[in-house]
Amino acid sequence: MPPWILAALIGCGLMIGSCATSLPVLPVAPQVQMPLEATRPCRLYVLPDHVTQADLDMGYAQRGADLVACDAARQLAVSTHEAEHSLEVELRARARD
Repeated sequence: MPPWILAALIGCGLMIGSCATSLPVLPVAPQVQMPLEATRPCRLYVLPDHVTQADLDMGYAQRGADLVACDAARQLAVSTHEAEHSLEVELRARARD
């Protein structure tokens, strides 16, 4: 067998192998920073050991305000998460075009 055939086969194999190992480069999706309010744990008012009627009245109002603040922080986290995923979907759609 002539030596040039062996060289041609090796060259062809190297060219095919180098194309097969290269992976497509996809753009990196932007990261949306989670607001600090959404990462903090919710704090709810706890009644003191010796409860008076004033403590119950204040606790009722304070706990309601705490629940509203906690729900607002949860909604902020959900909207941030949805915004990040919508950016990823948009980036993938651009990469396909």
